Amino acid sequence: MSVLWGLLALAGLLGGANVAIRRGLAAPRVIETGNPQGVPWRAVDMPTANGKRLFGWFIPAGEPAPALVVMHGWGGNAEMMLPLAAPLHARGYALLLVDARCHGQSDDDRFASLPRFAEDIDAALLWLARQPEVDAARLGIIGHSVGAGAALLAASRRRDLRAVVSLAAFAHPAAMMRRWLASKRVPYWPFGAYILAYVQRVIGYRFEDIAPCHTIARVTCPVLLVHGLEDDTVPVDEARQIHAARPGEAVELLLVPGSHDDYGDVTHHLAQLGDFLDRSMALR
Repeated sequence: MSVLWGLLALAGLLGGANVAIRRGLAAPRVIETGNPQGVPWRAVDMPTANGKRLFGWFIPAGEPAPALVVMHGWGGNAEMMLPLAAPLHARGYALLLVDARCHGQSDDDRFASLPRFAEDIDAALLWLARQPEVDAARLGIIGHSVGAGAALLAASRRRDLRAVVSLAAFAHPAAMMRRWLASKRVPYWPFGAYILAYVQRVIGYRFEDIAPCHTIARVTCPVLLVHGLEDDTVPVDEARQIHAARPGEAVELLLVPGSHDDYGDVTHHLAQLGDFLDRSMALR
């Protein structure tokens, strides 16, 4: 009987710890306070996995136009990706800036994760392909941070994409989480190791299977990896690690001045980004 009570007590402690982990890792929800400026746009809803609804801004660019899903990072929203909107629209691209589940104005769910970001990207691509203003044969993805990792995961499962732009992707979720744990002064043994194992169980994926340094090898469309040289959140060497695992020369690496949250200050390098997209989409 004492053993049973001991097991029940341990289960109670672990249950409480699991709740604390879920709360501690939950993404902050930041609601948009502005909207696209200087471009035509409309707010849209679209279905995604688990019967949930995504919010987004659709920016058409004539008919039929090549189109890009633009996905933010952890704790972000569509508004944070707006610096890309007007320049890419001016180059002839239709855009769908979307909020992932548990972010911005999209529906809540039990949890957010890199694989769920990828599910939401797939849902956004499906919605885009059905729009009369869009050339469904010329679709691509731009993602930032977790959104970049999700873009590579989604692309590794598809053969219908023309281009992926990864902004400040981390190479491996375990390394990213270990940095986060260290910043919170959580020792890896035994607490950090338990947290990593618990997260993998909850999201239903091994980190090895969704790590950008592995999924990149299965991507068949051209990829541009953009990373800021002053990125303190994801060291620039992680971009080099992803690039080193590339399947061929269609994966390009663009290192630029800038930090993580301004995604490598890519707005100062939109000519290179636009040229990559034009070549990949055969727009010009």
